[in-house]
Amino acid sequence: MLIFEPLLKSKKYNMKKLSLLVFSLFFISFATIAQEGTKEEKKTQQGHTDQNKFRQMKDVLATPNDQHAASGAPGHQYTQQKVDYVMDIRLDETANTIYGDENITYHNNSKDNLEYLWVQLDQNMRADDSKTPLAKSNSAAAFVTPDNFKSSFMKQKKGFGYNITKVESNGRPLSHTINSTMMRINLTKALAPGDTFKFSIQWNYLINDINKDGGRSGLETFPDGNNNYTIAQFFPRLAVYNNVEGWQNMQFWGRSEFALEFGDYEVSLTVPADHIMEATGTLQNEKEVLTKTQRKRFEKARKSFDNPVLIVTQEEAEKTEKGRATGTKTWKFKAERVRDFAFATSRKYIWDAMAVNINGKSVMATSLYPKEGNPLWEEHSTRAIATTLIEYSKLTFDYPYSKAVSVHSERQGMEYPMICFNFGRPNEDGTYSDRTKKGMIGVIIHEVGHNFFPMIVNSDERQWTWMDEGLNSFVEILAEDVYDAELFASNPAKEITRYMGGDQSNISPIMSQGDYVKQFGPNAYSKPAAGLYMLRKTIMGPELFDHAFRTYSKRWMFKHPTPEDFFRSMQDASGMDLDWFFRGWFYTTDVTDIGIKEVKPLYLTDKPNERVTKLKAQYKQYFDSLGDLVYITDKKEDANANAMDSFSEGQEVPAFIYSVEFEKPGGLIMPIIVELTYADGTTKRETFPAQIWMRSDTNAKRVFASNKEITNIVVDPDFETADVDTSNNSWPKKIASKFEKFKGKLKD
Repeated sequence: MLIFEPLLKSKKYNMKKLSLLVFSLFFISFATIAQEGTKEEKKTQQGHTDQNKFRQMKDVLATPNDQHAASGAPGHQYTQQKVDYVMDIRLDETANTIYGDENITYHNNSKDNLEYLWVQLDQNMRADDSKTPLAKSNSAAAFVTPDNFKSSFMKQKKGFGYNITKVESNGRPLSHTINSTMMRINLTKALAPGDTFKFSIQWNYLINDINKDGGRSGLETFPDGNNNYTIAQFFPRLAVYNNVEGWQNMQFWGRSEFALEFGDYEVSLTVPADHIMEATGTLQNEKEVLTKTQRKRFEKARKSFDNPVLIVTQEEAEKTEKGRATGTKTWKFKAERVRDFAFATSRKYIWDAMAVNINGKSVMATSLYPKEGNPLWEEHSTRAIATTLIEYSKLTFDYPYSKAVSVHSERQGMEYPMICFNFGRPNEDGTYSDRTKKGMIGVIIHEVGHNFFPMIVNSDERQWTWMDEGLNSFVEILAEDVYDAELFASNPAKEITRYMGGDQSNISPIMSQGDYVKQFGPNAYSKPAAGLYMLRKTIMGPELFDHAFRTYSKRWMFKHPTPEDFFRSMQDASGMDLDWFFRGWFYTTDVTDIGIKEVKPLYLTDKPNERVTKLKAQYKQYFDSLGDLVYITDKKEDANANAMDSFSEGQEVPAFIYSVEFEKPGGLIMPIIVELTYADGTTKRETFPAQIWMRSDTNAKRVFASNKEITNIVVDPDFETADVDTSNNSWPKKIASKFEKFKGKLKD
């Protein structure tokens, strides 16, 4: 006891600290004795690297720099390129061919000298000499169309891909090299920082049939011979150059999409005179392409914030589609600060629009659809656009463009600045199921939402698909709930468990490059969306999450963020350490599995157990200093419910005490959400933060005291943590019925 006497005499020494020291030394002494007893068998232990789930992510995140700051914001030296396009586009409806003449101005805003420029040629993915079909495992199908049989087994050429007819600068041929879906512009002189380079490309290509040939854009032919053209990724476009990757010139294999530079567009589109069209940007020549009646209706739509106004009625569209104009019209669009351009055109279109109030700014929500889309489209498309713009703006930033357009296509769901192409076709008699309705509204909200991610917050989709699809799918969930909570009722955390609990050999971490991701949909869409949903609902709370998410979104408007920028912004703006969540959820395929290992009733008593008795004898002076003590035991026969009576000071003493040990068979750490049910039927919930697993990655203990008997304890009662195995979530353990076991087998 000599070691403690000076400390006991010191008034400055805190008794709590002394207590901890006593017990620490006790266990150290015990361990030392044990080691001494087996000294001859002692072996040198091997060290290990830190695998604690709460270790910081500095080992996996890129080092902050003057372009991507440690806070997650753009650094003070952040730069990005700018590319402007002036284009004349002509649609040859007879030959289903697009002809283009584009003049490009490239602004080198970087601090690097550029020896060449890279241009994306996405249409070459389906060229006759494309390697894309060769990169897919192939087996003989039981059925195939004659055209596909010819192309696959008879080597019949389809004639897709770009015909590049001219590449010039200042009227002189410009050296260039085409490598599949990329074209290198070979500069005669390096482009210095701050300089611009102007050149032109002339090209044409045969338009693919979406239903026959596939693709993100193309045409759909109706039985009457009319076409619906939804055209995108149709012109040679400059690839991104930045300080993170240099040139983003990965080949386009058909799945992972594209990153592009922002710029200004002036586009003239020549199409048949009886077509109605929409495109990225603001229409510059309304009087030349719209009738007086159409202009009058559109002016009414600009003032209608409650209901869409028909610009072209179904009756008018049905009349037009029966004819074929011999002349053409040229529609002129202008767009500023956009990263791409797309358009849709057909003589079959019904056209409606309404205004949307975004914090005092009027934005037009517009839909184009053939009669085959009705009545579903006239009822929901434009209204779904409006809801999307309002709800996304709340969580991110005010929508900055003048309009958002939804265009009907039988089998598409694809996004571009201000315009998107969406499926959702009723039966021929106009009837439709809730499934069709839900799918159509959901895809419209999703694709319109892509205006925010990645059309404005411009992440690199080819590298990190989740940064646009996952973030967008998350906000989509919130917008769908506003549009129709009953139709879109869901629990993303619960729904993702089937995927996460599946065969690990067929699952990739979210932080995987899009082209090699396994189970692309769940990986890039559902799992990141579910993770963000849990962050907002369960881990951070809406207030902290919304501020941080809005901060990230505003910081990276019209810029190129990286995953590090997102992770850092969410923590920087919330004051929460989320490294444990991002590491587990995004960088691993670990699963959540938290259960109840043991529940042990405890009792008040006035009798110390054997261990405490020995400690009291060994550290008598210390225990004497504590004064009166009451004890807790797991032996019911030693219980004394009155042990606290003289110390309760009139307060009710808990009659029931339970020691609950939680276990974590799963690799992911999550908060422990506990629901206690009492004998009288009442319930109480307690939530323990994820940090409860800091000291032990496998077990955690909590003691619950109550005046009422606890009859049932459930972990994660509302399925908030994506727990893949709920069989261990209840006490007393829930015994599955034969029917439930049967259902489980069916799911497996």
